[in-house]
Amino acid sequence: MSEEDLDDLVHYRVEDQIAIISLNRPRKLNAFSDELVFALSEALNRFDTDDEANVAIIHGNGRAFSSGADVHQRQLRSREEFLKLGGPQGRGSNSGDLFIGSVNWKPIITAPHGYVLGLAFGIILESDLIVAEEGTRIQLTETSRGLGGSKYWRLMQYRGGSTFSTEIALTGRFFTAEEGHAAGIIDRVAPKGKHLETAMELAQQVNANPPLSVRATVRTRRLEMERIGKEAQSQINALKLFLTEDFHEAAKAFTEKRKPNKFKGR
Repeated sequence: MSEEDLDDLVHYRVEDQIAIISLNRPRKLNAFSDELVFALSEALNRFDTDDEANVAIIHGNGRAFSSGADVHQRQLRSREEFLKLGGPQGRGSNSGDLFIGSVNWKPIITAPHGYVLGLAFGIILESDLIVAEEGTRIQLTETSRGLGGSKYWRLMQYRGGSTFSTEIALTGRFFTAEEGHAAGIIDRVAPKGKHLETAMELAQQVNANPPLSVRATVRTRRLEMERIGKEAQSQINALKLFLTEDFHEAAKAFTEKRKPNKFKGR
């Protein structure tokens, strides 16, 4: 992928030592294709080495933060592709690696609005702080798609989700930013249309501190998050749920815009 293509998928600018990283695939509700994951990774690497930026904010252009993984690309691969890749993600585009490859450990705030589904939910959970627009609808779609929500359950627990995280992981139901805030998962809820502005205010509060002091905390948090996330993911990987009949039926039903047939548990 060319540098111009990467710049088009993810926009990057710096304002008052705050990097604003914008997901820019609005016609697809910022669905995460392999290419968008890679472009976001490149933007985060740029931020990590940018001397002019101490804090980053990730948000989505258009009607939603993100509708999650691009099902048409990532979940309709052939069995042979799944086996070669070890899952739905393309090589070098695992969203679980976005926040753990840091050198300088600068804090990252996510500012979701509209919808946050599946893979996108994982991204906001792994960010350091979350500022969500009021009414934002969030869903752990991995449960209904047959992939299992173990890792996200663990990350919600890490954030303080308690019994709420178990309900969400087992039912896969939508919940709002307000519910997430009450459960301790969302840090702040912003008024309608003010999520980026509110995230900027929070970023400025963080940026007022000595940067190395802030980064020490970020480093400790991220390394602990990586440990518990990988532990949970390794248990899921061993089950190879992406090869089950139920997973393929759920993905087909989604792309065909119909209800899935009765799941068979195989």
